[in-house]
Amino acid sequence: MAFRRTLFFLIFFSVLVFEPVKGQKFKLDSNYVEETPELFSLRFYFSKKYTDLIQKTADGNTYRFQPNSGNNLGIGFTYQKLTLNLAMPVGFLNPDRQKDWPLYLDLQAHLYPKNMIIDVFGQFYNGYSIPSDFLSNSDSPYLREDIKLRKLGLNFNYLFNGEQLSLMAAFNQSFIQKRSAFSPFVGFEVYGGSIKGDSLLLPTFENQRESNFSNNRSFQVGPNAGLAGTVVFGGGFFLTGVFSGNLSLAYAQWNGSSDLDQWGIVPTYLLRGFFGYNSRKFSINANYVLKNNQMVRLDNFDLSKETGNYRINFIYKFQPGEGFKRGFSKINPLRLIKKD
Repeated sequence: MAFRRTLFFLIFFSVLVFEPVKGQKFKLDSNYVEETPELFSLRFYFSKKYTDLIQKTADGNTYRFQPNSGNNLGIGFTYQKLTLNLAMPVGFLNPDRQKDWPLYLDLQAHLYPKNMIIDVFGQFYNGYSIPSDFLSNSDSPYLREDIKLRKLGLNFNYLFNGEQLSLMAAFNQSFIQKRSAFSPFVGFEVYGGSIKGDSLLLPTFENQRESNFSNNRSFQVGPNAGLAGTVVFGGGFFLTGVFSGNLSLAYAQWNGSSDLDQWGIVPTYLLRGFFGYNSRKFSINANYVLKNNQMVRLDNFDLSKETGNYRINFIYKFQPGEGFKRGFSKINPLRLIKKD
């Protein structure tokens, strides 16, 4: 219940912050960024979301637990500052996905208002496996339907040169970056979560008793800073990169053959990359977001979580008729909550 309340708060907070035009009247530099709210962008895409658990042991082995998430096929649109997407895993893209495993929920919101970067994470994974490539004593994957991972998080950053750099142009192509631009940013982040299994997580045949555990809880909070930039070339091609580093006050607790906990300072990072072609008629692009959450290291416990989201977009843009514009304006929830 506490996770649900926290998740609701994070989503509610992100929705409030997402409406920057109400108080700030922030204006983009038209020499660098072109706004295209009049265009309807129809999107067809491939995507995958995941949160992996990575455990390193004292003898140099690395074990990567992967969820039973799949490669998704989706459709969506962006119009009048509203973006909606719907995607689901399909069989032919996921031949190795486990059948009849517990359902999972992965909520990732990556929001790019005109001078901000906001990320909201809510992962509720049920069922993990270790591929055979990460096992020393088995040629088959190690399947654990009982393992549950919960992760909640929020990143908030202020973009200093947001009037010349649009990350929305790179993320969902509702803007067009006309000239190259760069900007530093600062902010903060907060994360919490848990890992739980019915028994010790690592297989007994790997002989990792000293590094094994059945439950973990963690929390971290701290400031971050980074640099974002887009290079525009070739009459519509773009390459965008965003990097932020964080230094967090962190707490972690392990339960296994003995109970241990530890406070400490840990570094983490968040990477984003976008590449493609974007114009007023169509866009083809790929993007990738990777968040690393390193936990406090203690004795034989070296754990981290890696949350990823990659997508390949095929977008067709057109200008709808006047009747459609008027009708959509009446039902657009962003217009309904805006009070100008």
